[in-house]
Amino acid sequence: MADEIINRVANSKLITVNLEDYYPKGERVLFDIKDWLFEGFVLREKDFRNQVSEFDWSQYQDSFVALTCSSDAIIPGWAYMLISIQLQPFVKKTVIGNLVTLETSIYQDVINNLNISEFAGKLIIIKGCSKKPVPENAYVMLANKLQPLVKSIMYGEACSSVPLYKKNK
Repeated sequence: MADEIINRVANSKLITVNLEDYYPKGERVLFDIKDWLFEGFVLREKDFRNQVSEFDWSQYQDSFVALTCSSDAIIPGWAYMLISIQLQPFVKKTVIGNLVTLETSIYQDVINNLNISEFAGKLIIIKGCSKKPVPENAYVMLANKLQPLVKSIMYGEACSSVPLYKKNK
């Protein structure tokens, strides 16, 4: 007679935190202003302001937008601010940078607003792999937020985790 198979992972006190579960809905958009520059390099204020005022910003409703310039042009700070003011009524968030910068900023907000009191004194595994674009910085931010409160932090899956932190007794 064979012994009954016991799922030790399911019966353990480990709590898995999956950052993918906190992934905010909304399209991520990289908005490149290069095409609004004279010959792709020179920002002419009057022309630029006209482009910004005539553009239909409502198409970015409920989106997250990263503003960038893919040419080597020097862009004054007010140009990005002007665009962000036009986007503000429609978008969830606007940043200057690439999509990784955008995603990191989104997750910074998520983690800052995360109620972690339920994890106090617990054994935590931060799940590593995800199908959604969770930035590496989000894992660091989460670990830093959890560390003062939890008993231990591991990374990966319950069956093969990497220990990262264990509170001294």
